[in-house]
Amino acid sequence: MSDHVYRVVEIVGSSSESTDTAIENAIARAHETLRNLEWFEVVSTRGHIENGAVGHYQVTVRIGFRVESSQAD
Repeated sequence: MSDHVYRVVEIVGSSSESTDTAIENAIARAHETLRNLEWFEVVSTRGHIENGAVGHYQVTVRIGFRVESSQAD
C-alpha cells in the first residue's frame, strides 16, 4: 500500500428537503469537477427560516480528495 497525500476543499451544499440532501448535493457537485474524492466531514449546519418553518438547509462540508502522483501507486 502506498502513502497518499490529500487535499481538502470546503464547500456549502444546500437543499429545501433536508441536511442529508444538502450533503449529497455538495458531494455530487464536487464530483463533477474533482477526482479521487475519498471522504467528507460536516463542519457546520445552518438554515433559512420562512414563515416560522425551515425553508432551506445549508451544510458546510470539507471534502478530501487524493492528490495524484506522477508515479504509479
